[in-house]
Amino acid sequence: MSETSNVPQKQQDTQKAILDAAEAVFADNGFEGATTRAIAEKAETNSALIHYYFRNKESLFMAVVTRRSGSINERRRCLKNALFADGGRPELEELLDAFLRPTIELGRDEEHGGHNYARLLVHVASGMDERSRTLTSAQYNPAAREFIDAILSIVPGLSRKEAAWGYLQGVAVALSLMARTDRASELSDGECHDDDVEEVIARARTFIAGGIRALADQ
Repeated sequence: MSETSNVPQKQQDTQKAILDAAEAVFADNGFEGATTRAIAEKAETNSALIHYYFRNKESLFMAVVTRRSGSINERRRCLKNALFADGGRPELEELLDAFLRPTIELGRDEEHGGHNYARLLVHVASGMDERSRTLTSAQYNPAAREFIDAILSIVPGLSRKEAAWGYLQGVAVALSLMARTDRASELSDGECHDDDVEEVIARARTFIAGGIRALADQ
């Protein structure tokens, strides 16, 4: 039974509206620049309800990140586990697809606000403040370790040190491609199509796989 199964639908809708609004406001203004008043206005509710459901801005920010990171990590694990089911030994590109796809597809999902989380995640992942470091460690490091272990299991000669570097470079690529910017189309004079998610993922996994294999050959 899900945690929200006993919560009335109206309350679920209100909480979702607040989370969606907060995601957009945090993405636009950062944590420090965002206010609960601005979030309440965007959610078409009042600040009192925000404090009722989420206590304060800090807890609301954590809830925004946790909602999306949980979804991303769950899908990544499902895709990864399917590759290794029944003793399977996937190609590195297949494993990287399982890593990249949930992030990039979410970032391109403007209908459900994924593009806002794409912008917000860049700030969190690159942030040096204690809040960002704590969130990244808690929400993404456990899954990151699983993927590093998986990479080590299928790439001969790769040390954990190089696997960690390779994974982090993959994260950088994923973050840069998560939101549609049309820059690839501009730089290629229209040859690249930034709205083609399959092409974006295919190019990214090939690029990252080449880098990881090169690290193993050092």
